[in-house]
Order: sequence, then C-alpha cells, then structure tokens
Amino acid sequence: MTTPALLPLSGRRIPPLNLGPPSFPHHRATLRLSEKFILLLILSAFITLCFGAFFFLPDSSKHKRFDLGLQDVLIPHVDASKGAKNPGVFLIHGPDEHRHREEEERLRNKIRADHEKALEEAKEKLKKSREEIRAEIQTEKIKVVQEMKTKEKKPLPPVPIPNLIGINGGDPEDNDIRKKREKIKEMMKHAWDNYRIYGWGHNELRPIAKKGHSTNIFGSSQMGATIVDALDTLYIMGLHDEFRDGQKWIKDNLDFSVNSEVSVFEVNIRFIGGLLAAYYLSGEEIFKIKAAQLAEKLLPAFNTPTGIPWAMVNLKSGVGRNWGWASAGSSILAEFGTLHMEFVHLSYLTGDPVYYKKVMHIRKLLQKMDRPNGLYPNYLNPRTGRWGQYHTSVGGLGDSFYEYLLKAWLMSDKTDQEARKMYDDAIEAIEKHLIKKSRGGLTFIGEWKNGHLEKKMGHLACFAGGMFALGADGSKDKAGHYLELGAEIARTCHESYDRTALKLGPESFKFDGAVEAVAVRQAEKYYILRPEVIETYWYLWRFTHDPRYRQWGWEAALAIEKYCRVSGGFSGVKDVYSSTPAHDDVQQSFFLAETLKYLYLLFSGDDLLPLDHWVFNTEAHPLPVLHLANTTLSGNPAVR
Repeated sequence: MTTPALLPLSGRRIPPLNLGPPSFPHHRATLRLSEKFILLLILSAFITLCFGAFFFLPDSSKHKRFDLGLQDVLIPHVDASKGAKNPGVFLIHGPDEHRHREEEERLRNKIRADHEKALEEAKEKLKKSREEIRAEIQTEKIKVVQEMKTKEKKPLPPVPIPNLIGINGGDPEDNDIRKKREKIKEMMKHAWDNYRIYGWGHNELRPIAKKGHSTNIFGSSQMGATIVDALDTLYIMGLHDEFRDGQKWIKDNLDFSVNSEVSVFEVNIRFIGGLLAAYYLSGEEIFKIKAAQLAEKLLPAFNTPTGIPWAMVNLKSGVGRNWGWASAGSSILAEFGTLHMEFVHLSYLTGDPVYYKKVMHIRKLLQKMDRPNGLYPNYLNPRTGRWGQYHTSVGGLGDSFYEYLLKAWLMSDKTDQEARKMYDDAIEAIEKHLIKKSRGGLTFIGEWKNGHLEKKMGHLACFAGGMFALGADGSKDKAGHYLELGAEIARTCHESYDRTALKLGPESFKFDGAVEAVAVRQAEKYYILRPEVIETYWYLWRFTHDPRYRQWGWEAALAIEKYCRVSGGFSGVKDVYSSTPAHDDVQQSFFLAETLKYLYLLFSGDDLLPLDHWVFNTEAHPLPVLHLANTTLSGNPAVR
C-alpha cells in the first residue's frame, strides 16, 4: 500500500456554489445582494490576479530550460512537401523563434479580450435569479455530456500501417521442442480459463480464493486488466475463441469514464500497449479506438510546471498526484520514461502529434539536465525540474527508461539517432559505475545510492541481459562485448534461480562476502511469477541459438508448473528457499502477458514475431517497426 498523499495545489477544487434556499428566509434580499457583491468582488480579484500574473511570468524566449526544440517526427496525414528535411516521409516541424514570439503576443491580446468578456458575462450572470442560473447550469451539463459522447464515437481516420510479418507460425521442427511449446500453451489456457470462470472483468485473479483481485495501480474500478494484457498472447498462441471472448468484453464493458485513480505508467504499458498490439495483430478497429480513448484520459497527468507527468491520474477529473513515498513528491524515471513507444504509435495511428510532443518534451528536458557521474537518478520533481534523491538503478524505478531509449531507436527503423546516443551514453556510465564482478566470477548490476554502490541486484534488473543483447547490433565495434555482457547477466540470473529450493528466483539477491546471488532478507525471498529472467533467455536464444537458454527456460517452466500451479490458476510463492512454500494467492496479469508469452516464443521458430519487424514494449506487447517505405492501408484485408 502506498501512503496517501495530499492533492497538489493544481488539483484543489473550489467548493460548488450553494444554490439552495438560504437558512434565514427573512434575510433573502439582503443575502442576495451581499452574495452578488462578494462573488463579483472575488471574480474581479481572480481575473485581475490571473491577468497580472501573465505579464509577470518570465519571458520564455530568455529561459530555454524547457523549450522542446522538436525534431522531425514520423506522423501520417501531414504534408511532407512543405519544408521537410526528408521529402517522402511524413514530418512535423517545430515553430521558429519569430513565429513563437508572434504567437505569444497574439495569445496576450486574446487573454485580455477574454478576461474583459468574462467579467461582463459574470456581471450579467449575477443579475439572474437562482432558478435561471440552475437552468443554465443543467443545460451546460447536458451539452458537455452530449459533446463527450459525440467525441467518443468519432471514428479515427484510416492511416497507413506497416506490413505485418510473422504474426503466425513459428512451428518448431523438433518434436521435443514442439511438445514443450504445447505445454506452455496448456499453461496459458489453464491461467485464462480459471480467470474466465472466477475473475472475469476483474483486474486480476486470486486463484486459491477463486475470486477477483485488484491493486491500487488500477484504481477502484474493474477494468479487466488481465483481459487486455493477455489478448496478444492468446492471439499468438492461436487461442482465437478465447481472444474473441476478450474482444467482446472490451467492446461491451471497457469504460474509461470512471471516477478512478490509476497509475499512468501501468495503464500505459498494460492497457494502451495491450490494445495497440491486439489491433496490429488482429486488425480489429475496436482496439485502436479504445487505446485512443484511454490515451486522451492520461493527458491531464502532463499538466505540471515541467511537463513531467504525475504518477497517478484520476480518469474522470484529470487530477494528478505522485506516490507519497517517492522522494518528496517526485516522479519516477522508469514511469515517465516508459511512454515513448506507445505514444509514438498513438500519434502514428490517430494523426494527432500531441502524444509524440509529450514524450519528446520529456526527452529534451532530460538531455539538458546534469547527471551525476553520467547516471540518471530515479527521481525527478515535476514541479521544480530538479533531481530528487541520488539513487540510480537498472532494476526497479529505473529499468524500462533505458529499455525505451534503445527501443525508440529500433522502432524508428534505427533512424532515431538521438535516442540511440542517449542509450549508449547511459549504458557506458552504467557499465563504469554499476556493473561489477563478484568474487565467485558472477557479473551483476548494483545500485548507486548517495555516492556508493550497493551490491544487490533485483529480479527486475535481469531484463538487462536481453537489453544488452538487443542493443549489441548498433554498438559498432562493441557488438561482441555487449552480447557477451548480456550472456554474463543471464548466467548470474540463472544462478539466482538455481541456488533456491524451488529453482525459482527471489525478488532480489546480494553479492556480499560469501553470499552470492542469494536473497538475505525474508522480504526479498518471494517470486510473483515475474518474466524478466525468461525474457533475457529468449533474447539470447534469438541472437545466439545457444541451447542452454532453452534448457534454462524449460527448468523455469517446470518449476512454475510444480510450485505455482493451483486448481484455480497460478499463484506466486512467498519463499523460494522453502521446499513447502506458502502461496501469495495472486495471478498477476503480467504472467499471461509476459512470462508465458516469452516461454512460448522461446520454444517457437524465429519467424514468429521476428525482431527486425517487431519491438516489444516493457509488458511484452509487440509493436511493429515503422517501415514507412512499405505500408498498407488498414482497410486492406491482407493485413489480417
């Protein structure tokens, strides 16, 4: 549970005007006059304050700290012939300095006129009776609701989508490998069928209690997180009846106009990522429409002084806040830094550049900031634009930020050189300061805390083995080095599994003295069906075809089957060092989205979702590389 935090000042609400009958009827006329006078006085003061504050704000032309300086972006429906650097590619350009100043002056004049108009309207409003004001408010409410419904039903434009290669197939020639892949598919069906029976519509499943489950990252609503997260896995495995069941639930029940506070990061990677992947794989428009509707609900989270989004946002009110425990109200690097893939695809599919601009603003801001020892701290204050606590990690709080720098480059068909340079610089600093070798010869990634290295590695950091292998190709003369580094990380993470009673890895493990790749604290000995180690095995299998990675993956699959499978699904365990572990009674949505998908791909041929055509988001949702030279209109049935 997170500690409740006070709403930020920007999220405070003005109490509604009480339009009911006054408490003392015999003072009605006097009260009405004083009410009008006070309201008019407050309104005038507020307008004057806003108008004055506008001119006392610093001149943005002199303070460039948060200037975007946007570069070209791949977006459909934008005329590429007007001033494009690369004719033939869909481009958007940032305004020049002169136009920027003219726009500011135009806005100043408009604000003056709007303030004068608002003051006159306020005077007129105060002359009306309570009944007239009530009627006007009700009319406005009805109008807003109708506009929202019309907006939600507005169809998205048909846009070019990439030719999709490798969405089916992958049948292994070897009979033993084929049987293992079928076993993984059976495990997926067991997890899905029990969720369908006991938790349908809930975010997750409690497989022992046999009922629905949720956590605060999904808010208080039943948003069917497991359904959205599992869709592409079902499709890839050929479980099309189950896929259609999930599609029908999404069409009929998935509603984002709920009064619910959700994690921007989790909703982005699980819901938007899952919906986009389902759309690309199946071609069903409902997934694209739902992804666009949800994305629009997340945009208010970016309404901060720096443009760094809040961690949480209320889908109905748009009010945002940060986790109370996160370094004095800071935003978290792995959260605001893990939006790029999904938001670029949103701009690509909707033709609306707002999503691209949001994530590029974050990138530009980070580029201008000093980084201690070249490392990115995990915390950044969205109000001040300053780093919080100096804590750097490639595991929790930092992990997927680095992953998305690399994948932004891959997803752009290796044209986003800015992202690639940021990745290379970050990895160089990480290798210099965080990556060490233990006395026993195991390579691990520690955490930098307040000037010293903590020799502890988390299960979450085990994804980095796959990341280093994935990024090796663009590392010029260091390609072999990074492929070997990825293999060393995979070996270390395998040891963390092999040194437990269950052959499943703990949440984190130490490298202190005689203790290596072993959890010390009881609170770190649990396994919650995490995918990162298997993810690294899969990437290294794809790049090396070394049979050890399939062997290690099968060991993990057997351990999950033996110790995590229960009659109602799959559950995490509380102590991987105990031969008779207690279960935590949670079937995580990412178990279906990631763990089982990576296992299935590990025992599939390379022609299923080939890595030169697909990039997986941090929740294992595959999104296509944007090869704009060879696109197919989304209405073409051949895409299906």
